[in-house]
Amino acid sequence: MPPAPGDREARRKDVSEAVWRVLADKGFGGLTLRAVAAAMGVSTGMLMHYFPTKRALVTHALDLLEKRTAERPRRARPAAGLAAVRAVLMDILPLTPGDTARNRIWVSSWDLSLADDGLTTEQADRYSRLRSTIRPHLAAARELGELPAAADPEQLAATAVAFTHGLVVQALFDPGRFPEDVQVAMLDDFLASIAPPRPDGGTRPAPGAGVRS
Repeated sequence: MPPAPGDREARRKDVSEAVWRVLADKGFGGLTLRAVAAAMGVSTGMLMHYFPTKRALVTHALDLLEKRTAERPRRARPAAGLAAVRAVLMDILPLTPGDTARNRIWVSSWDLSLADDGLTTEQADRYSRLRSTIRPHLAAARELGELPAAADPEQLAATAVAFTHGLVVQALFDPGRFPEDVQVAMLDDFLASIAPPRPDGGTRPAPGAGVRS
């Protein structure tokens, strides 16, 4: 018998917590109804009232991961410009144990998402939203003279996301080569590289460079 509406809502949080525990322990590769049921101490039949298919479970897990990522503690956002871009990108990097765990889960989701057209579209939408978050800060940086007048905020947002996620993957697979200070230095070098050159021919330091946060 399916749970009553009130019971269903009351258990939804418990179900989500169990899904998260499985993700944190095993990633998407180990996410199954049986694993979630074991984490809750219930039958797989009960869980099928929430997730009638594996895809429904994966979709919920991706939504949960996005929600947890959005709700994580974040660095203070400077008012505008490249300093704000830096803060957004710093929040993506695996600089803390919690950020490392979330990034590992995200990376573990890619294989499943690439194998399903619908999930692929949803993931593409998530990246589009991320680029949209960064784009206004880049536009502000251009207005402030921190970027060349001809800079395209849309293209730079895509470049910034590609750079940052590439660094994430390298740091996850080789943390000894890419510890926190190296990741931060590489991010600052990247931001300095997109700024206009100084009159003396050098490059400007990225706003916020050298500040640990």
